[in-house]
Amino acid sequence: MLASVGYDAARRILEVEFLHHGIYRYVGVESAILRALLAAESKGRYFQARIRDRYPHERLA
Repeated sequence: MLASVGYDAARRILEVEFLHHGIYRYVGVESAILRALLAAESKGRYFQARIRDRYPHERLA
């Protein structure tokens, strides 16, 4: 599901590239959420439960 992630700690912006759905930017994401995402056994499941639809976002590509 997730191809890659990037994070700007100063602006608390998470960018997620999906395998089949493009790149999205999520605003206001705490660094603890990023750490938990990266440590999750299932990154897709964690993303669905803790990030998707919980933060303002926009599609970039």
